[in-house]
Amino acid sequence: MNQERLDQFMGKMVGDLGAAASAALVVVGDKLSLYKHLADAGPQTPAELAKRAGANERYVREWLNAQAASGYVDYDPDLGTFELNEEQEMVFAREDEPTFMAGGFELIASLYRDEPKITEAFRTGSGVGWHEHDQCLFRGTERFFRAGYNAHLLSDWLPALDGVVDRLKRGAKVADIACGHGASTVIMARAFPKSVFFGFDYHEPSIERARRIALDEGLAGVTFSVASAKAFEGSDYDLICIFDALHDMGDPVGAARRIREALKPDGTWMLVEPFANDRAEDNHNPVGRIFYAASTMICTPASLSQEVGMGLGAQAGETRLRAVCEEAGFTRFRRAAETPFNLVFEVRP
Repeated sequence: MNQERLDQFMGKMVGDLGAAASAALVVVGDKLSLYKHLADAGPQTPAELAKRAGANERYVREWLNAQAASGYVDYDPDLGTFELNEEQEMVFAREDEPTFMAGGFELIASLYRDEPKITEAFRTGSGVGWHEHDQCLFRGTERFFRAGYNAHLLSDWLPALDGVVDRLKRGAKVADIACGHGASTVIMARAFPKSVFFGFDYHEPSIERARRIALDEGLAGVTFSVASAKAFEGSDYDLICIFDALHDMGDPVGAARRIREALKPDGTWMLVEPFANDRAEDNHNPVGRIFYAASTMICTPASLSQEVGMGLGAQAGETRLRAVCEEAGFTRFRRAAETPFNLVFEVRP
């Protein structure tokens, strides 16, 4: 045993345990709008924040000290006040910022709530469907991914596809497959009012939520329907999108074949997947750590719960994704854009 190495590893464990414990507190602060009240009113004592949030002062005081210990809020010991600096505010209080992360903590909460199901699946080899997870997964996924879509979908990803933006401006027919709560669909529909958008997802509660959002936004050119990726309706689509969902499917090749059938001959499939290198060892990094954890607890069980059960996982990588598309009959596959969290592919018949 190397004592120095053990000491370093134990230091890492203390940090990891603190982060894991603090995740639940982020969810509490997000649900009670504690971060937003801090952002709106500046430095506050626990009593002042508790009054604004309609919460108990003793709980708020403990929460604030835990947040300060994590570096999530700043503390002034002379005044006894807590506040968010601008960077912390962008992460915890500004939901439209691309750096907003509170939704990700809500997503992570589902990993703990659903752990017994996943542990049993390890023993049996069975799957756990997306619909079998705690509902905080659905809300957290929408809020976490929406931040990235707000930052990149209109400014970077769609413009990286050959001729797609011009089509959308003129009026195109678009399908968003496995759309969840419709965050990506709504962003595109707002930006391109001459186009019509169809969102599909097999999870009925998610489709109901997407319909409410579209109605609240007054988006007449959007239709949301319950359908799987292999059985969605319609044809002659100019653009079909799948955002961070192909790897969750039991039969991604079958889904890709259905997409090829539904596209116009000159149509485009925009495939967005979590960032991953082809070799597993190249994904052993902070981003890969998040995605492998999510893949173990959510993505792989989802795929194994369905027919075929390919189990691509959230770290599939470009080579495996290309093979899926080519097996489905696509002849052109190009990496069009990327971020530290996503790969964006242009796929054509």
